[in-house]
Amino acid sequence: MRKRKDIIVGVDMGGTSLRALVVDGKDKVLAEDKMPTNPSQKATRLIAGVAALVEKAVHAAKLTRSDLRAVSVGAPGTIDWHGVVLRAPNLGWKDVPLGQQLKARLGVPVVVDNDVNAGVLGEHALGAGSGVQEMAGIFVGTGIGGAIIARGRLYKGSSGAAGEIGHTVLMVDGPRCSCGHRGCAEALASRTAMERDVRAAIKAGRPSAVSAIMKARHKQRMTSSVIHAALNQKDAVMREVMERAQHYLGILVANVVNLLDPERVVIGGGIAERMGEDFVAPIRTTACEYFLRQADARRVKILPGTLGDNAGALGAVVLARLRLDK
Repeated sequence: MRKRKDIIVGVDMGGTSLRALVVDGKDKVLAEDKMPTNPSQKATRLIAGVAALVEKAVHAAKLTRSDLRAVSVGAPGTIDWHGVVLRAPNLGWKDVPLGQQLKARLGVPVVVDNDVNAGVLGEHALGAGSGVQEMAGIFVGTGIGGAIIARGRLYKGSSGAAGEIGHTVLMVDGPRCSCGHRGCAEALASRTAMERDVRAAIKAGRPSAVSAIMKARHKQRMTSSVIHAALNQKDAVMREVMERAQHYLGILVANVVNLLDPERVVIGGGIAERMGEDFVAPIRTTACEYFLRQADARRVKILPGTLGDNAGALGAVVLARLRLDK
């Protein structure tokens, strides 16, 4: 019989959707729910939506809030130790007390950390990084996030902001990034960057099926499913843009390996979830070309994540246990 106070709700605040999982002490998912993310909403309204999503998931699990040990949220951007979102460019947030506001709405302890920190913790504990002590995770989605596992633990750095791999500058005079700088990996290889480049090609007169696929699927943004469908249709523009993004991601992985010397690099996010090895293989090939130590091509494993859409929410649960058990 499960102990109800071992039950934690993990929430992943993704760029396109919010996902909540009700998870027991043995990592069994008791219920889940999701809803679209609306970045144009004011912070208070989006937080109210997160609280409502948690309530729905708990109800689906035939539980009440009193049964919960905690709610744990992986949120985009830079998060301080008190659960304040200091800066989240993709949401337009600055100094938003997410943890405090959610706790006030739900009446249970709330843990908050960066969404990619949560996703990488999930992959390390339960997925593609299981069993290794030194690992880096790179999640490709609306932006590009990263996190570092050192000696089996999440490495936070001196201020809690370590792991911003997506803001590694790969092209000094490159396109403008959401952070304000130019040429970050995120500005070159995220899904947002791919959409920008596809739209620019279409505007320049190149034929592409992407617009028709988006219209048929009622998508306002070029989601991972749209990218996958276009590639399956052998769309030349999408293939060219994807190959360029994979090239830059390969250089990014090489920089991470040369700097951190991990045993494993796990590639996650929506595109990796849909394409798996087809997405990661070209990244691996490019990375190996830029390794300082060529022996790393045999030693370091570069793998797609295995937890799929649940990586962030499951990782948030792992994160909460680590914090609450201290």
